[in-house]
Amino acid sequence: MHEQDLSTLRHTAAHILAQAVKRLFPKTKLAIGPSIADGFYYDFETETPFTPQDVEAIEKEMKKIVKQNLVIEQFTMSRDEAFAYADEQNEPYKRELLEGLIEEASFYKQGEFTDLCAGPHMPKTGAVKAFKLQSVAGAYWRGDEKNTMLSRIYGTAFFSKDELAAHLERIEEAKKRDHRKIGKEMKLFAFMEEGPGFPFYLPKGLIIKNKLIEYWRKIHNKYGYQEISTPIMLNGDLWKRSGHYEKYRDDMYGVSIDELEYFIKPMNCPGGMLLYNLDLHSYKEFPLRMAELGIIHRAEKSGTLHGLARARLFTQDDAHIYMTIDQLKDEIKGVIKLYEEVYAAFGLKDFKYGLSTKPETRIGTDEEWELATNYLREALDELQRPYIVNEGDGAFYGPKIDFHIQDSMGRSFQCGTIQCDMQMPERFDLTYVGADGAKHRPVMIHRACFGSIERFIAILTEHCAGWFPFWLTPVQIIVIPIAERHHEAAQKVLDELNAADFRAECDTRNEKMGFKIREAQLSRIPIMLIIGDKEAEENKVAVRSRENGDEGAQDLTALIAKWKAESPL
Repeated sequence: MHEQDLSTLRHTAAHILAQAVKRLFPKTKLAIGPSIADGFYYDFETETPFTPQDVEAIEKEMKKIVKQNLVIEQFTMSRDEAFAYADEQNEPYKRELLEGLIEEASFYKQGEFTDLCAGPHMPKTGAVKAFKLQSVAGAYWRGDEKNTMLSRIYGTAFFSKDELAAHLERIEEAKKRDHRKIGKEMKLFAFMEEGPGFPFYLPKGLIIKNKLIEYWRKIHNKYGYQEISTPIMLNGDLWKRSGHYEKYRDDMYGVSIDELEYFIKPMNCPGGMLLYNLDLHSYKEFPLRMAELGIIHRAEKSGTLHGLARARLFTQDDAHIYMTIDQLKDEIKGVIKLYEEVYAAFGLKDFKYGLSTKPETRIGTDEEWELATNYLREALDELQRPYIVNEGDGAFYGPKIDFHIQDSMGRSFQCGTIQCDMQMPERFDLTYVGADGAKHRPVMIHRACFGSIERFIAILTEHCAGWFPFWLTPVQIIVIPIAERHHEAAQKVLDELNAADFRAECDTRNEKMGFKIREAQLSRIPIMLIIGDKEAEENKVAVRSRENGDEGAQDLTALIAKWKAESPL
């Protein structure tokens, strides 16, 4: 099935939704109703918000329209005729859409319902047999908070009922895996009314964050990076020089200090440029790889916040690499290999590459953009990595390679980026001394592997449903004595585990074994070591793991050595 065909089906479903709404609520005004990645929606201006009962009735009416199998016909009107029609129907949003047209307007008609639309649509309403309305949300007209708040009804549609059922099942699974839900259950992190979008880490959540950072430092050391740290707040002139002020001013938190404008950093780049310029660099130092775990703040709109996945505060695992133009391609290849190694360490092996090219709003010359884009393209080609081209989706200062990770539910997330930049070195007057003894301009790469620590935790939590890799799990092992007489042996095991730097606990509660095992499973503890008479006598532990179930009695020293060898830390 071609994606374009599915988009056409869903666009048709959106019109059936609008027709059903107009039948049941004739005074409703129509806005827009496109097909989207996982379904469709339609925006309406209503006298009162839609209730769950309203949505149920609308879906029922949609089924009637599908059963009627109405013919869907396309026709055109002149611009003046279309304006007159929109006024006659009292559809102000359609009239506003018509203002952007030069000549004629395209309409689609099905039964008594007619809508301004470029199409395409299915031939008849009966083609939309498998659909489901899913939710209602508020949406500003044209995405502008200064405009009217509309009611948006979301739905999805497929060509078969089996495909629809599978999709709805994935949605239910996604709800169970929602990192905000799991984070609350496992006591990892929290969000407070006193700081919307600003995450609070609980002890177990901070273990995960710190272990991620520990791994990040280890692998960056392996690949030849030096770690730096730059201030969280810098003056406004710096952000104007870098171009971020013009591009991102609305997303930046600002304060006044000594009557001067300062901004909390929305990204790390300008501070990195200042550090580079502290010394006179030689080509012999290149490539110079400088990495930073920078705390970032961005003034995201409240409606866009989504737990750790979209927060106002996050830790960006940034790096800036300075080099000669001749080193650029090999350095891009090296970053690609680093990313692939990192993602594999977390079981994220299914990912795709995207090459994002020159956007409409940018800095730099066309020749510089073409040169940088070609280096990125050639690096991917020579590594034989297939990729798709995202036209016009580059950063404002340069083209980039994006890594799109697919999780266990088949969802795609953009994670790492490799951005090629010839503009910042110019703006900050970065130089190096070449082999000829003269000063030259370096080129640079901006790159972030996780994207942000917070967002990566969100992706990983949902990917593994809270069952983190053993080395990353907040509580790795729980020791469970069967009876009180086994407490001393269990404590000895716990002491050995703690001495070996494992995160272990001992459950000495006066509860039944089945209850303790169930509790450990609900807490997502991957390893249980059970101590009974035989284990205490033989100085062994009975191993029960999530991965393999009952593994029998084993020597603790051998287990510790095995677990140590398997850890990437």
